[in-house]
Amino acid sequence: MRRILVIKHGAFGDVVQCDGALRDIRLDAADAEISVLTTPAFQRIFKRCPHVDRVIIDPRAPRWRLDLMHGLRSVLRAEKFDMVFDLQNSARTSSYFKWFLNDVKWSGTAPGCSHPHLAPCPKDIHAIERMADQLKDAGLTVHHTRNPDLSWMADDVQPILADAAVSRPYVVLIAGSSQRHPQKRWPHYAQLASRLIDQGYHIVTVPGPDELATADAMPGKVLKGPRGYLNWFELAGVLQGAAFAVGNDTGPSHLASHLGVPGLALFGPHTTAERTGIKRPNFGVIEVGDLSELPVDRVMSAIQKRLSRA
Repeated sequence: MRRILVIKHGAFGDVVQCDGALRDIRLDAADAEISVLTTPAFQRIFKRCPHVDRVIIDPRAPRWRLDLMHGLRSVLRAEKFDMVFDLQNSARTSSYFKWFLNDVKWSGTAPGCSHPHLAPCPKDIHAIERMADQLKDAGLTVHHTRNPDLSWMADDVQPILADAAVSRPYVVLIAGSSQRHPQKRWPHYAQLASRLIDQGYHIVTVPGPDELATADAMPGKVLKGPRGYLNWFELAGVLQGAAFAVGNDTGPSHLASHLGVPGLALFGPHTTAERTGIKRPNFGVIEVGDLSELPVDRVMSAIQKRLSRA
């Protein structure tokens, strides 16, 4: 049996975007055992993923912890992989080629890889196109990489919606983002929520553990589930049933986009939407130089236009 390793550490938006690439790797190697090397935060997602057989955890230890790095090296070399697809393409994962797996066929930005055009700065390339190019350079036919399908992530959340008295049509507002990137947060979601409620929509917010206080101040319903916040699969279920989703440049917005939900992402100057791969036929973007200056009227107009086409 062929043994294939796929490396994908994160973040959440990048993890959900690699579904199509994993599907294409599976199609090319139907009888192979496919393992994913990932961080603890995302092991549950890859364990559920239908294209993956096994998950190996990389604690991403500091590289000065030679004992832990040696332990990871021992684990990976013992697997005797035939092929590695480094979909993370970071300095750390490229170093794994040099130190851990330099005798294995490698697809990634490591020295000597088969696609040096990615080497200067792969992060400057459209996220999904970068994966498509990488698989093509490795000799695979690309069928699904450009069109991730995250339907397998969605739980049945009808009990959660019923407990919160949420009925369709509802609009999901993704008002938060990583605490490390407060500049990604549009500050006018509460006003947008009030406007949408006036138009007859149920408004739902789906905060992460560090966003609960902000969400409680929003008009509409806050979905927290039995643990106080939704897990990845409950979040996917709520998004899958939404009439529309509006969010910042954050992982849940990427999930909504690749679930096929009609929606809109709001971008400030931190990056371009084109580089993130979030823009899809179902999911539009507004890009501005200063999110605090983006008026609610402009966002409402964009929502109404897209809803009229949905």
